[in-house]
Amino acid sequence: MPNSLVVKAASLISAGDIAGAEFALVSLADAEGDHALVAVLEDLPPKDLLAVIREFDSSKESVVNLLVTPEQFARAVIMEKLYGDHTHAHLRGMINAIIFRSDAQTGDFIEAIGDIDGGCEALVDYLSDRDEEVTHFQQFDTFNVNLDEEGDAVDRSEVGDSDWKELTWLLKHEHPDMFEQIWPVLKNRMKNRLRLEAEQERREQQQMEEAMNEPDGIFNDKIGPASTEESAL
Repeated sequence: MPNSLVVKAASLISAGDIAGAEFALVSLADAEGDHALVAVLEDLPPKDLLAVIREFDSSKESVVNLLVTPEQFARAVIMEKLYGDHTHAHLRGMINAIIFRSDAQTGDFIEAIGDIDGGCEALVDYLSDRDEEVTHFQQFDTFNVNLDEEGDAVDRSEVGDSDWKELTWLLKHEHPDMFEQIWPVLKNRMKNRLRLEAEQERREQQQMEEAMNEPDGIFNDKIGPASTEESAL
């Protein structure tokens, strides 16, 4: 039964029927118990497991998400990049849903991710849109980028959001070896981002100055139809 179910689930996922695959897996747990589903998840290819858990719907409880082990989850997480989701929204959603689930040993999941090749890179992607706050937290132990004085440090109870702040706090204070691989990458990304933003701002300012230095007729053409209507009035 387990082998045939693995084949069936993989076939449904390949056909794009993720809900059908999840239903088949949940049906096994209902019929034969959670232990049977755990065994199937171990045999399910990581890319197929990922396809199921990345579609997590926060409005309902997923038996698959509740039973996936840290090692199974870590193997799936590092394959998320194959989807080419530059926003990393699915990555953040599934990490939050599983490592912070009510019965989870969060530290075990973090360690499993750190132990697998590509795991820290996945966490860099998870934190990619918080590069400035994470870099600031590394130095000052606070996410408020406007605070950099002694005594501003936050403890876990203040950042227990089951989201990026709590994970960052745990990485720094309970998994420092992993954090040392993550924050420098984010710092470099932040520097590059700020440099590109500054260059873009300079180009826009230069274009505006050049437009304003053009003869009136040319300038009016550049700033659009509204100016023509005003001159007609």
